[in-house]
Amino acid sequence: MSRWKFVGRSDELNRLLAAVTGEAGRGLFFSGSAGIGKSRLLREGVSALPTERFAIWSIAASATTAALPFGGLVQVLPAEQPQGLSPAGILRWALNVLQQQAAGRRIVLAIDDAHLLDPPSAALVHLVARAENATVVGTLRDGEQIPLPIRALWTDDLVEHVELTPMPHAETAGLLAAILGGPVDAGSADRLGRLSAGNPLLLRELVHAANGSAELKRTYGIWKWTGRLELAPSLTDLIDTRVGKLTDGVRAVVELVAFGEPLGLLLLNKAADPADVETAEERGLISVVQHDRRTNVRLAHPLYGEVMRRRCPVSRTRRLQAHLAELLEQVGKRRRDDLLRVAVWRLDSGTAQDPALLVDAAVQAFTRYDVPLATRLARAALNADGGSDAAELLATILMFADRPDEAIDVLDAVTPEPDDERRVCRWLTVRGMVSYWGLSRESTVEEIASRAEQLSDSADRSRVHAFEAIMRLHRLDTTTAVRLSQRVLDRPAAGVAARELARCTIAYVQAAQGQLTRSGTAIAQVHSAVANWRTDMPYLQLALELARGTRLMLTGDLAGIDAIVADEFADLAGAGDFRLGTGYLAILQAYAARLRGQSDAAMRTSLGACAVLATSRVYAGLAQAERAQSAALRGDAVQAAAAMAEADRTHAPGMAVLYPWLEQARGAALAASGDLPGAVKQLSDLVDRLRSDGFAGHEVHVLHDLVRLDQAGLPVGPTCSDGGRRTVAQRLAELSEQVDGVLPPLLARHARAAVTDSAADLLAVADDYAALELTVYAAEATSQAAQRLRQQHSTAANDARERLAGLLGRCDVIRTPALQAGAPVLTEREWQVARLAAHGAPSRAIAERLYLSARTVENHLQRIYAKLGVTGRAELWAALRAIPGHDGGDAD
Repeated sequence: MSRWKFVGRSDELNRLLAAVTGEAGRGLFFSGSAGIGKSRLLREGVSALPTERFAIWSIAASATTAALPFGGLVQVLPAEQPQGLSPAGILRWALNVLQQQAAGRRIVLAIDDAHLLDPPSAALVHLVARAENATVVGTLRDGEQIPLPIRALWTDDLVEHVELTPMPHAETAGLLAAILGGPVDAGSADRLGRLSAGNPLLLRELVHAANGSAELKRTYGIWKWTGRLELAPSLTDLIDTRVGKLTDGVRAVVELVAFGEPLGLLLLNKAADPADVETAEERGLISVVQHDRRTNVRLAHPLYGEVMRRRCPVSRTRRLQAHLAELLEQVGKRRRDDLLRVAVWRLDSGTAQDPALLVDAAVQAFTRYDVPLATRLARAALNADGGSDAAELLATILMFADRPDEAIDVLDAVTPEPDDERRVCRWLTVRGMVSYWGLSRESTVEEIASRAEQLSDSADRSRVHAFEAIMRLHRLDTTTAVRLSQRVLDRPAAGVAARELARCTIAYVQAAQGQLTRSGTAIAQVHSAVANWRTDMPYLQLALELARGTRLMLTGDLAGIDAIVADEFADLAGAGDFRLGTGYLAILQAYAARLRGQSDAAMRTSLGACAVLATSRVYAGLAQAERAQSAALRGDAVQAAAAMAEADRTHAPGMAVLYPWLEQARGAALAASGDLPGAVKQLSDLVDRLRSDGFAGHEVHVLHDLVRLDQAGLPVGPTCSDGGRRTVAQRLAELSEQVDGVLPPLLARHARAAVTDSAADLLAVADDYAALELTVYAAEATSQAAQRLRQQHSTAANDARERLAGLLGRCDVIRTPALQAGAPVLTEREWQVARLAAHGAPSRAIAERLYLSARTVENHLQRIYAKLGVTGRAELWAALRAIPGHDGGDAD
């Protein structure tokens, strides 16, 4: 990790190159903070310039040479200077030296840290910039005194001056992957990106520090940062240099903000001298920002807080935190966030004595899905004699922190008395949740069902029935699950959270059955009531997302998936280490990427989901199934098989309702391995099972998988009254009238076109798939059309190949059986000849290059034309690009 690959900054790099190579040849200076990447950007730009056109001199100015005349250009000018010349004469002499050495090429003078140039060197740079055959580019550090000749470069309009901003999040994630040699999970990338504030140097130092500990781990090929921040001495020195020496008053301001940010400006002015606050802002240590109607203060850089908090003595830390809590309590906890802030300050300062405050704060943290903070607060509340409320809350949070054994111990220590029905109800549902999902004990369902009938209160009984219903759903007892859920909805006394949990159960079943419109209505009702159930049952969000995500996948609504993986819950779950949430959303994201043909993103995201869910069995099997699908899309049979083996190992029996996704993935893995008969049997058996369970929403997708394997005419299902069986195409046509949405009729049209060998209909279907962003399906239907047209020797085949090449051009590497079937196979020599011919090389030139005779080249070309079904060179380019896994290549 001593040097990392140059990542991102493509716009800035292109702007730098254009400034040098453009007709005007106008220069460019980048300015920015230390470590922002100015020097690396300058080096990359200069190294990309052709030396046959440009005479390039690269200069690194430094404080060492700043006191010497022409010390900044000591790397460029001759050691001996002519005697007796005036200062102006020396400048002209120096410019002549550069022009002589350029030998007619355009001069490019690149100066890193130009603010450190001595005055004569700065004057010469300005003179070079004015020369007709020269361009000056360079970097400057923010906050430094800039020599007047350098400043005049842009004030005289000789160069552009651009402020280099922090790297955006996407580029930071790319840089992390380059530093570590592999992808980084989204949560870790986000946290490291925020701590570095988009500064590549600080990011590299953070990774160096983390990599030296055991807290940066690689799981399923994905790097994840699991531990606390380590500050290496080099990183601390960098921060010290930026912060500089502080007076006691300014240090107190920075420390207060470090422990309290975001801190209201009014509160900070009460806690510290306003003059010191102003000084801290002037020195760039804090920033004042407007948020809603409150003026907040934050540290200018996240790492300032890390350093200040580490160095602050424990006694002063506690005093500052207690002082902040007292001040906020005095002015009044006007905002909901204030309660949580006071509780955390009280807890950290050792002054937390009110268990009710800690319980309320823990609930608030959990509603934000901040699992680590909620755990701390709930445990503190229990230790402060918070009683059964604190215990049940802590156990719930521990369940979602993947610590179910500890959760059970906490619950069993506060077993309620039988006559306290409200407590029994709460305790029973929490313990049931931990036992069923955390410990995979299926007997839990019958246990809570029997206890529910002993409750006399209708609201309490409804709450238990709502939990029993969703457990029965996951156990695949859908009939009982729907009956119990409807009973909850029919009870006026049922609480809001119980009703909406029951509605989620029904919405999921409706989606699986193909009642997608009704499912969407139910999901919208649950979502609209979120403010009324989140405090009582924050984890209900998981049931909502499971129902909503399943519906979106079955409708093929990729834009809808994009929306939910980018909404508030996704941000909160990622920031709060709510792994079941982030893991499930990553599965959805991988699904959408896969159907768009973005196999790289699908593979990376599914691996990330597997890594996040590695310690939880709730969705672990589902994540592995999506990984298998992503691998199969790429034709990676080995990884697809390994993922299915992991899916079988990690899939919890209590999540049986997810079987359609796992068994569908198994079919894809078999097909990727080349076992098409095995894949067809697997999918056919799955169709029978789905029909038996009434999961028509899933069935249409599995039937379509058979169409993709060219099995649209395959008999499926039971024997009909006429003694025959429905074909895949006929069953899809039947279901297209039963399952909601635009996708089932489209899948049925695809099957019908495949059965009738109608290339025109296949191309029309492909257009409709493409409109839905289902690029893989569009490419497969187009490939099927192209195969038929080629077999028919139709003149429309070349147009179909062009369309297929365009669709494959939108995708990463995809190698599905539908694309591979009928795809021409060329030998390595034929590929060499075909590429050269497609790029316009005549036969004689191809022969000379490949050391063949012209006749041999012509013979190769005739075989290539026959295999590809083309008539000549004009059609070669599209034909080669229409072969999956190839883009036609270059002439080399």
